[in-house]
Amino acid sequence: MTVTTEMVVAVKSLLSMTGSFDEVDATIARYVAAVEDYMIGAGVSEAVIEAHPGAVARGVDDMYTNNSGGADFSAMFKNMVTQLAMRS
Repeated sequence: MTVTTEMVVAVKSLLSMTGSFDEVDATIARYVAAVEDYMIGAGVSEAVIEAHPGAVARGVDDMYTNNSGGADFSAMFKNMVTQLAMRS
């Protein structure tokens, strides 16, 4: 799945990140790609992912705020992925 500028902008907005900084935007785009890949692997269709940027934002926030070596998605994100996979 190709990360779209629209999804990066939506995720930043949902996480209250303002401004455009190339390094931050590139990091967010990498996190979006990782979250979308996780969701696809769990059975969520690309169409459902595109329709639910809030779920992507939750996963990105989990990755963005985790401490080094302790990275894990939250129970909330995992539950959202499960529910969205059932809709796919």
